[in-house]
Amino acid sequence: MTVELRHLRCFLAIAEEANITRAAARLHVGQPALSRTLRQLEEHLGVRLVDRSTHHLHLTDAGHAFRTRAATAVAAVDDALDPVRVGTWPLRLGHAWAALGDHTPALLRRWRETYPDTALELLRITEPTAGLASGKADAALVRGPAEGPHALLLTEPRLVAVPTGGDLAERPSLALADLTDQVIVLNPPTGTTSVALWPAPIRPTATLVVANTDDWLAAIAAGRGVGVTATGTADVHAYPGVTYVPLSDAPPVPVHLVWTDPPRHPAIPALLALAREIVAR
Repeated sequence: MTVELRHLRCFLAIAEEANITRAAARLHVGQPALSRTLRQLEEHLGVRLVDRSTHHLHLTDAGHAFRTRAATAVAAVDDALDPVRVGTWPLRLGHAWAALGDHTPALLRRWRETYPDTALELLRITEPTAGLASGKADAALVRGPAEGPHALLLTEPRLVAVPTGGDLAERPSLALADLTDQVIVLNPPTGTTSVALWPAPIRPTATLVVANTDDWLAAIAAGRGVGVTATGTADVHAYPGVTYVPLSDAPPVPVHLVWTDPPRHPAIPALLALAREIVAR
């Protein structure tokens, strides 16, 4: 059997919806046809991608691994067939919320000056890999641990984001112990902080979970809690009602440039070299 693009699109819809009925409705096909297409793909690969043995649909380990490859292939085809991009091949650089911090304007300006024939598209994508795993980006700026091909660009000291006007906002610096009795606002999808940052004896017990950086900032400005982040956030996200205070006793946050193997764009080595040059200044 020859695998066609429709097999990959069907599998990705099932993976994203986690439900055959919703995936079929999204693709405007019948459920039997969608199940048959999935079965054909699994037979071709020789592995089971989806576990349908219970009332809940789950990807198998092989399905999770194949999802990244399928998304990359579909994104590449969509880009190649996009009439808006005929004759051009932009380099898509994903980031979850702060790009390269205060180095971002220099990176974009220097790239335009040095490589005028290759557009650099900076894309904010609220995903743990900033669009790399889903195929939305060719390379990504990721804070925290990185998987796959990557290079460390810099490390950023941590800050505490606190409501402006409160007692904590008047302090020249804060320590982790100063936050033990505070509500900690956490952004699990892309944030760099969890309560594991605190040693067990002083670990906060009250948390507020949000879905993205904008909601994280709004919750802190409203006085619902405090957050811990990196200096790149303060560089990019000044926010009314939020004050950033240095955190004295927490490890810095690494900032990596991450790409795929093989790279999706031939200009990724040039991007890495330019980013390293800019952050070294």
